[in-house]
Amino acid sequence: MNGFYEFQFYLFSLLAIASALLFVTRKNPVPAALWLVNVMFALAGLYVMLDAPFVGAVQVLVYAGAIMVVFVFVVMLLNLGRDGVTDLRSLASRLGAGIVGLALLATLLVTQRQRLPRLESAPVAENVVAPVAASLFTEYLVAFELTSIVLLVAVVGAVLLAKKRVQP
Repeated sequence: MNGFYEFQFYLFSLLAIASALLFVTRKNPVPAALWLVNVMFALAGLYVMLDAPFVGAVQVLVYAGAIMVVFVFVVMLLNLGRDGVTDLRSLASRLGAGIVGLALLATLLVTQRQRLPRLESAPVAENVVAPVAASLFTEYLVAFELTSIVLLVAVVGAVLLAKKRVQP
């Protein structure tokens, strides 16, 4: 492992740990959910570094995408407010976000430049998704469908809890 990959590993690891700590210390659920999304992205970066891009993509699509959207939707539906949300328009916030964005962009560009020669000579695994999809829709189909039903019940329960009771 060369120095650049070690730097990436420590960068994503530190980002995941710091975001997880910020996630569990937030009082307001909306910023907590956003920090959890940040943890999911950092974990996806670690998966990609471990040469598991499919798992990284699933991490982003399923966890950081779908489940967090449902979570934030339910939190907003319960009208928990914006008490702890800070103003993200300050100069320090923009500058910090810009520096982090440039660092990640530079990491991406250097990684792509270093991986191109290696990928051309390496054997390419064909049809990596098919075995995962086949097992998901055959032997794990019941668990997959039960998970979707549990999520649906959770959203319906949140709607019923959030619904204002009408006094007769």
